Amino acid sequence: MQRPLVFPLDRNANKEAEEMAVFYDETLGFTPNSLFTMMHRPRIAQAFLEMNQAVMENKGRVTSSLKRLLAYLSSKTAGCRYCEAHAIRAAERYGAHEEKLHNIWEYKTHPIFSDAERAVFDLAIAASSVPNAVNDEIAENMRKHWDEGEIVEILGVIALFGYLNRWNDSMGTKLEEPAADDGVKFLGKLGWERGKHAYNK
Repeated sequence: MQRPLVFPLDRNANKEAEEMAVFYDETLGFTPNSLFTMMHRPRIAQAFLEMNQAVMENKGRVTSSLKRLLAYLSSKTAGCRYCEAHAIRAAERYGAHEEKLHNIWEYKTHPIFSDAERAVFDLAIAASSVPNAVNDEIAENMRKHWDEGEIVEILGVIALFGYLNRWNDSMGTKLEEPAADDGVKFLGKLGWERGKHAYNK
């Protein structure tokens, strides 16, 4: 794309945008351009923020770092390079082990990953595929390692990033430099690049 479908608002465009910027400055170190694009219709941005906070809230064993790692796998499956970079950056910021960050696509065999994590990652990939590939085997493996509330949390992350993948790939959202740096750092060896999310202007 030669330019984003819609340009984001400035962070100082209105009170809602300013408040959004403060929240995301803490979680990512910057506010995503995707949120400032949503701010063209503030109710959409606010609804997304509420859903994001609800989904990413910690309730126990489904940790913040696990949620971001599965968000990465979900986004990679959907093909959204913008969300891949954001998710891997957030995983690092929320304490994911560096060995996990560098070996996420080896999760089936790499010893640093547990069987419970493997079940989550299998679900993330299957649920993010089109057509959906969740089957009885994947479901039973999830029930083996996680209770119903935890499964709801996990699928909430996958569904949230399904929305973000569609939004950012369709918008052609410009990728911010901090996220791009982490994309190269952790995903470059896997062939990650900015793709449509890079612009000269």
